[in-house]
Amino acid sequence: MNHKTAFITGATSGIGKATAQLFAQNNIRLILCGRRGERLTELKEALSQLTEVTTLQFDVSNREEVFNAIASLPIEFNKIDILINNAGNAHGLSNFQEGNMDDWDAMIDINIKGLLYVSKAIIPQMVERNDGFVVNIGSIAGKEVYENGNVYCASKYAVNALNKAMRLDVNKHSIRVAAINPGAVETEFSEVRFKGDIEKAKNVYKGFKALQPEDIADIIYFVVTRPYHVNIEDLIVYPTAQASATILNRE
Repeated sequence: MNHKTAFITGATSGIGKATAQLFAQNNIRLILCGRRGERLTELKEALSQLTEVTTLQFDVSNREEVFNAIASLPIEFNKIDILINNAGNAHGLSNFQEGNMDDWDAMIDINIKGLLYVSKAIIPQMVERNDGFVVNIGSIAGKEVYENGNVYCASKYAVNALNKAMRLDVNKHSIRVAAINPGAVETEFSEVRFKGDIEKAKNVYKGFKALQPEDIADIIYFVVTRPYHVNIEDLIVYPTAQASATILNRE
């Protein structure tokens, strides 16, 4: 993987940050993307000791920002070998009839449109080279609908469908496309979903050992380092305590 370049969205926390750290340890050059400039700067300073790093600060849901940011990459970073579509979030947890439409828009804009915009900006160069790897970070919510998950689940079902469609469309160009679909991962995810309510967020992971961002990063690294004739198409990853989207063995 030496001299390969990876583009990671949502790189400033959680799975994205853990993946960036692991990739850096294995000499993969990094383009780290996120909305929080201070965190991007700190991460670049830390990982530049291990590999070459550049950063792009933009909102994946803003089409103009996405294309302008990617077009601004310095020449030494403009060949992207690996795209990790990691940016995404959940807003709110309520039944459909009481749902907040601003929350709906945020989830659709980031989880679906963000993935589309970034992929559209990068995949054509992979097509030209007949080479590349796209990893889409989905969720068990894209495999099973759960109560009060409605629009979030719908957005992740869209990621699942887009992952399959991408693979069909780029197959003749020798581009690999894979999805990783985690169950409960202990990140800032629940803090965002509950709008900064730390106690509610902590309760999500109470009574069992949740997956950690580093667990998913390990899997992503395994997937992208298989021999080129191997494509791991779709993975669901649970903590041992989890049997489905809604069944958890809590102590």
